[in-house]
Parts: sequence; C-alpha cells; structure tokens
Amino acid sequence: MFEHPTIHDIRDAQERLKPYIRHTPLLRAEKIEADFGCQIYLKPEMLQITGAFKIRGALNKSLSLTKDEIANGIIATSSGNHAQGLAYAAKMLGVKSILVLPVTTPKIKIANTKALGAEVILFDGDTAARWKRVYEIAEECNYAIVHAFEDPLVMAGQGTIGCEILEDLEEVDTVIVPMGGGGLISGIATAIKETAPSVRVIGAEPALTPKYFYSRKNKERTSLPLKNTIADGLRISVPGQNPYPIIEKYVDEIVLVEDEHIVAGMRMLAKDAKLIAEPAASIGIGALLAGNIKLNRMRKFA
Repeated sequence: MFEHPTIHDIRDAQERLKPYIRHTPLLRAEKIEADFGCQIYLKPEMLQITGAFKIRGALNKSLSLTKDEIANGIIATSSGNHAQGLAYAAKMLGVKSILVLPVTTPKIKIANTKALGAEVILFDGDTAARWKRVYEIAEECNYAIVHAFEDPLVMAGQGTIGCEILEDLEEVDTVIVPMGGGGLISGIATAIKETAPSVRVIGAEPALTPKYFYSRKNKERTSLPLKNTIADGLRISVPGQNPYPIIEKYVDEIVLVEDEHIVAGMRMLAKDAKLIAEPAASIGIGALLAGNIKLNRMRKFA
C-alpha cells in the first residue's frame, strides 16, 4: 500500500539534500507585480545545477537506495528534466544511468542528459508505454527504478521547495505550482498544508493536457488523449496514481492555462525579471496573465 510523504519525510529530505542542492532564493518580482496589485515572488529553480527542480527528487531517491540496489544502474523515463536530474545523481554516485526519453524530447535536453554520462533510449509512445518499457528493461538488467512522480521519496525531494518558501516568506498567502505528473505539487502541497494549512495552493495545468482538472471534475482519475503543448515538461495524459489523492486532499484549486498565455508568461519573466524560463516553469505567470486566479490584493504570491 502506498504511503504518501509527510512533512517529516520532506524535512529528512532537506537534510539529505543540503550538501548537494541550492536553496534557491525567492525573488521579489516588482515589475511584474505592478500589473496585478499584489506582491509576487519567483522561485528560480533554473539555478539548480541541472537547470530544474527535478534534481531534488531524483537525488533524494538515489541517495536513499543501497549500494546493492544501484550496483547495476538506475533507470527512468522522462520528458527531459527528471532525466538530467537522475543522470547527475548517477554520475555523482558513480553508477550507470539509463533514460528512456520520448522522441519529442527537445534536442538540448537529450544532449544535456548524454553529457552527464547517461545512456539515452528514444521511444515513440505515450507515458504508459514508456514506463512499460522501463520496467521490462529494469527487470532484465536488474536496474533500480526512480519514478519521476509516483515515488514518495521523489515527492519528498520536490517538497523541499515548499519548506524553503515558508522559511523565506512567512506571510505567503498563495503558492502557484505547475502540474505535470503531479510529483512536484504533491510534495509542495504536503509541505505547505502540513505546516501552514491556511496558505492557498493552486495548481496550474496546460489547457491542452487537463488531466488533473478533469479528474477533479469527474471525481476520479481521468485519462485524456495526449496533445502537444509548448509546456512539454507538463505533457502527460493521465494523473499520477500516487500524487492524485494527495492533490485532491491538499490542492485548493486547479486552473487551466492556454499555450498563448504560457508564452506570454515566458516573455514577461525574460523582460521584467531577467529570468530565462522554459514553458513549464512559466505557467504560473501565464495563469495570472490569463486572469484565471482570483487575486487577493496586496497579498503575497509565490
């Protein structure tokens, strides 16, 4: 039976990860907030050594495995950022990494994953098909599997972001989190709601992959046809089995964001905050630009 991570697991992850990751700052986005009438803070996880938050979960899980468990190598599938985080973790631990990536993965993410020493297998199929192939390879070669969003230790690693937000901005009112497989938001929501239950947690999901939005509407996990979105890091057709109940418990609201607003969010971050963010990381600003989130004037958003 799955046991979702608790605040204690997330704090354990903080201690485990402290020597290896960056406690990224919260940056006050004064130029951006002028358009919205509330204080807005940005959490620039692109400052992590692999350029994304995924290193937190990948490394927390990898450091928790025994030498025997990882002796032959570690394997996963990913749209790119988890791949780079896991490849970095494997390189640090001196073990082999195998990443099964969709053929649609941006070339730069493939190149970065290979540069970290990983073996990359390109696969033409949806998320379920790719994971099926991962499990087949893992069983055949006795590799340890590090799931991008179903694993509680991965969720706990991502949840350290929530702890950092609360430490750095005690009066935060609302936290907006991108939604892909659900590992990030389930970890962050757990950290926030089990520490400061009054803080609002909002999930931002691409309108072209609205699996969590419709799952909430239908009151059950709902699989949808896989469509292309500019936010490739959030492109998944079915909610994670383990993140889903956590999200239903702790996430206050889920909003959909069209690609045009995600692009506008990227441009605003570059122009007004001087941050170069990929589409998936820009969806929160995109949600604000679309007017999809009810703002509490002069409150603090992260």
